[in-house]
Amino acid sequence: MRPLRLHSVRAATPLYLPFCPSAPSPSLRSPFLLLSPPPAHRSSSLRSSNPGLGRRPDPPSTRSPMSSPSPSSPPPPPPSTPPSAAGSAAAEAAAEKPFSVLFVCLGNICRSPAAEGVFRDLVKKRGLDSAFNIDSAGTIDYHEGNLADPRMRTAAKSRGVEITSTSRPIRAADFRDFDLILAMDKQNREDILEAFNRWKFRETLPEDAHKKVKLMCSYCKKHDESEVPDPYYGGPQGFEKVLDLLDDACESLLDSILAEKSQN
Repeated sequence: MRPLRLHSVRAATPLYLPFCPSAPSPSLRSPFLLLSPPPAHRSSSLRSSNPGLGRRPDPPSTRSPMSSPSPSSPPPPPPSTPPSAAGSAAAEAAAEKPFSVLFVCLGNICRSPAAEGVFRDLVKKRGLDSAFNIDSAGTIDYHEGNLADPRMRTAAKSRGVEITSTSRPIRAADFRDFDLILAMDKQNREDILEAFNRWKFRETLPEDAHKKVKLMCSYCKKHDESEVPDPYYGGPQGFEKVLDLLDDACESLLDSILAEKSQN
């Protein structure tokens, strides 16, 4: 009888495969680090809805009760701004907003660019450039893109005032963008108000925008004229007269605006 030979049985060696975790998804950048604001059609919030994505969780036995929430938990809401702080920030923003003044005449080549130049020079001398937004326009577009009348520029320069603006017509947006619109004469004021009455049915304009329109000479203190005369067809004395009226009105205008802002 042949003896039985027992074949040695090798224990099955467990096969260990290398663990290859999936690459973690790149975290989304905070919207506060963007160099430019997100497009209008994209949500401004770039916060991930799964803050634990791409991160291996700690074993249950070692997780601390104070550890971060599980991937399924929603992120905590950001702290709300106290109403008092929000109101204070709004007040500061309003205080820093420049006061906008628009001067208007017929063609925007004589009176209104001169008013813009005189008022801008006065504001600059008082160191208030950043506190004002100053521009001029005409009720017609006949001279659009042209520099001011050379006679007016010469007369103003002799007084140390540079006139560098180019002519443009008044537009609907001016009733939103400017706090005060100053017409050189009564006809200019009527034309401005007529334009507003047409545009308000086609554009979203402030209901009380017509109250922004005033006569330039209403700010004069040293002169009795109610209008700034158009010097276009006159001689050099007409341009000097315009500048005299504008010097008077602009100085009073600036004092009036500053006094109103100090009260607010």
